[in-house]
Amino acid sequence: MAEDDRNLGMILKAYLDANGCITTLCQNGQEAWNAFGATDFDFCITDIMMPVMDGYALAKQIKSVSPSMPLVFLTAKKENEDILEGFRLGADDYVTKPFSMDELLARVKAIYRRCSYVQAQPSTYQLGSFSFNAPRHELVKGDEVHKLTSKESDLLLMLCENMGNTLERSKALQQIWNEDSYLNARSMDVYITKLRKYFKDDPNVDIQNVHGVGFKLVVK
Repeated sequence: MAEDDRNLGMILKAYLDANGCITTLCQNGQEAWNAFGATDFDFCITDIMMPVMDGYALAKQIKSVSPSMPLVFLTAKKENEDILEGFRLGADDYVTKPFSMDELLARVKAIYRRCSYVQAQPSTYQLGSFSFNAPRHELVKGDEVHKLTSKESDLLLMLCENMGNTLERSKALQQIWNEDSYLNARSMDVYITKLRKYFKDDPNVDIQNVHGVGFKLVVK
């Protein structure tokens, strides 16, 4: 964790340690980058406005050597362009101060579960004329590369893991959206439609509705 407010950093470190997330506290981006290169970490939380090296530069460095490293910005910068820049640099979440430590921990655990699930699966799947690279979030057909969003990739991965069988809607909602709700279900339908559009020119790949239950990926 990179946080230049020592008091906040110590409080948050104590809270995370007490909840099973053993945390190394660094007070600027350069110190955090040095620590990252010297030790194996599972997760990164970084402020943005820090001396020596700011959080954007730190995130860029981390993602350049470890693209799949889960990373969350924890910052007082709330402008829309700041948030968009954070996600452009590969952040998995963007939390603004003041914040709830319980909520931050819940977000960290949800992101870590999702990333661990993705990393445990085979890296590529052949789907008709398409190749799906799950860690890179890429769907490739010949020279054409579709860069998937994280939710598109997570949903397609679950369909691949259940290929030929029904993926229950409730299971996907809990795994990817962390809640089986009406709004999240409508969101998932939108992502299913997007995935179908990618495969529309290949009759060998079909994402079928299983009425009242979920979806099934069928590859001939």
